[in-house]
Amino acid sequence: RPPEPRMRLPPLLAFAAPVVAAAGLAAPPAAAVQAGDDTAAFLSPANWDGRKDIWTVADGKIVGETKEDPKYNTFLCSKAKYGDFELTCKVLLRGAVGNSGVQIRSERVDKDGDKQPFRVRGPQVDVGKTYWGSLYGEGVGGMMKASDPAKIKSAVKEAEVNDYYIRAKGTHVTIKINGETMVDQDFPTLPGKEAKAAPTEGIIAFQAHSGYPAMRVEYSDIKFKKLSK
Repeated sequence: RPPEPRMRLPPLLAFAAPVVAAAGLAAPPAAAVQAGDDTAAFLSPANWDGRKDIWTVADGKIVGETKEDPKYNTFLCSKAKYGDFELTCKVLLRGAVGNSGVQIRSERVDKDGDKQPFRVRGPQVDVGKTYWGSLYGEGVGGMMKASDPAKIKSAVKEAEVNDYYIRAKGTHVTIKINGETMVDQDFPTLPGKEAKAAPTEGIIAFQAHSGYPAMRVEYSDIKFKKLSK
């Protein structure tokens, strides 16, 4: 039986075939930045000020580590101010030692040349034993809303990674840890006898607490979205 003649492709198809084959091997395009995602600007090292012997901002992670007791609560402070926002991150308090937190709508109170730099006051989303997920008024009157101890016991993995969700919209603040709601209510005023109006805008800051010979806190997989433009 004589061999069958090979099928010839028209010139245009003959050119297109290898192009299509090559396209099939090409890497998929990089995922586009999600609309409304402000993470890159939020995490830019240029957006942060703090003690360089304690804080680092790199590769999308914020790490605070003290080698000795700083003798006062010191913070990594954003230069930008934020009003309504949503922030998610993973938090690891190494060995469950120490205390940290995320200041929201806060302000710096230190002055140039201060011997205790990067001090902050305002509402704080707490990180640490017995206080996980509470909303605390740092320098503005104390506890605003304590987390239920039963929820802390059931939801928090004290020496492991915990997923934090923080949302501030208007006067309403929502805090969740590992999907468990710790705080979800309006806070029109700050604690204290004067009951001053709660701030609607301010810096975000991460805390390294005094009173511990050494501690390390890691904030990773941080996602940030401004809800007010």
